[in-house]
Amino acid sequence: MSGDAFAEVRGGQLDALSFLPKQIREPRNAPLSVTVAWATSFFPSILLSLLVAKVFPNQPQPQFNFPPALVLFSVVIFAPVVETLIMGTVLLVLLRLVRPPLAVLLSAVGWGIAHSLQYPIWGLTIWWPFLVLSTLFVAWRQRSLLLAFGLPMIAHAMQNLPTALLIISGKNF
Repeated sequence: MSGDAFAEVRGGQLDALSFLPKQIREPRNAPLSVTVAWATSFFPSILLSLLVAKVFPNQPQPQFNFPPALVLFSVVIFAPVVETLIMGTVLLVLLRLVRPPLAVLLSAVGWGIAHSLQYPIWGLTIWWPFLVLSTLFVAWRQRSLLLAFGLPMIAHAMQNLPTALLIISGKNF
């Protein structure tokens, strides 16, 4: 990220995303940022999922036909790590080309599209968590690249844990 882009983030450039809590947009308290990011991504994505299921009741949903331990590993560890590494790398490139709010929006839309390639309606709910996670990445990048990658990974794992537990229990979501 260029010095100018850092100044934009520090100078409140993420204020264009002011509908998101300040704890996500400002890199002040890592545990609080992760917790607020999780709550901000999880609960609205559940509401979006319910809405999408009502509007498109017969659309196929992702299937995870793996042993429980593999589902937990894949959904709670592997996906958050790999997807955050990809997301962060793409955001670092985008931040060289566009302002932070647009980079965040492009990242979220990209993840929605990527998840829709296998199950078209999945992207309608996935974009929101990635909007939150991308914002968290951009905010914390000004403090530390390690925290910029690490905090969204943790929030992403927290986001995926309830879903993984539902999959393992045999409940359809």
